Amino acid sequence: MKKVNRVAVIGTGAVGTSYCYAMINQGVAEELVLIDINEAKAEGEAMDLNHGLPFAPTPTRVWKGDYSDCGTADLVVITAGSPQKPGETRLDLVAKNAKIFKGMIKSIMDSGFSGIFLVASNPVDILTYVTWKESGLPKEHVIGSGTVLDTARLRNSLSAHFGIDPRNVHALIIGEHGDTELPVWSHTTIGYESIVYNAEKGKIDEKTMEEIFVNTRDAAYHIIERKGATYYGIGMSLTRITRAILNNENSVLTVSAYLEGQYGNSDVYIGVPAIINRQGIREVVEIKLNEKEQQQFDHSVKVLKETMAPVL
Repeated sequence: MKKVNRVAVIGTGAVGTSYCYAMINQGVAEELVLIDINEAKAEGEAMDLNHGLPFAPTPTRVWKGDYSDCGTADLVVITAGSPQKPGETRLDLVAKNAKIFKGMIKSIMDSGFSGIFLVASNPVDILTYVTWKESGLPKEHVIGSGTVLDTARLRNSLSAHFGIDPRNVHALIIGEHGDTELPVWSHTTIGYESIVYNAEKGKIDEKTMEEIFVNTRDAAYHIIERKGATYYGIGMSLTRITRAILNNENSVLTVSAYLEGQYGNSDVYIGVPAIINRQGIREVVEIKLNEKEQQQFDHSVKVLKETMAPVL
């Protein structure tokens, strides 16, 4: 048989299945293996997804598997873990999910896995670091979903404000995927015009920009309050990252990547723009931040390091 793109998905909760649904509808991979401690749930989800394959753009093989199937996977996507509850921050999940992850990563590596990890479970930056440490894989082969979804939320809100297609809004959120994240207004453009120039023309003001950012940062809390969890947005975000990896795109996405001096920080996984291709993270893109943005980013790093210290 010819080599096919196999993606193993750990966790068949709302995020994992939303990811699989988006993957099938976009025809990104040839094989999806669903793995869950609840084997009946994984099997049921695989059956349900298979029933929609006649309407998919390309053939995809979907089945319930186990950790041994990770050995020949190109990509292992981890969505398993304790979910964020109303009133709970992503960082509140550290201790319980770090413990779950250490056992999970060992089982995956025992299969002979040597591909790329993509982590979505929260707190994603810390759990990506735990995955890297426990797996022993090169840092480039361990990626967190980072602030890809936050960046999409910001672009969507700016799109609504300006009446511009979100694909023509270039903006990014960096830092922790959580309460200390920050918008990089100094590199935000609407079409080809900077947001600073748009402000000068009276199309937006600082108060509105701050409101848009706060709503972006707190979006998960608002969604969880209304429907109990977030999963469609992150499912599509993971699919976008997967496409960049499997298609060797060399696309720039704001993933959680390991820093070795970039942005003046080291030994931390955090959301930054990075070039993504078949090898994982080709390189971290170090954009020039203004003084305020650098201070906010340093604070985000500090909070992450202080929070993850007890679980490492």
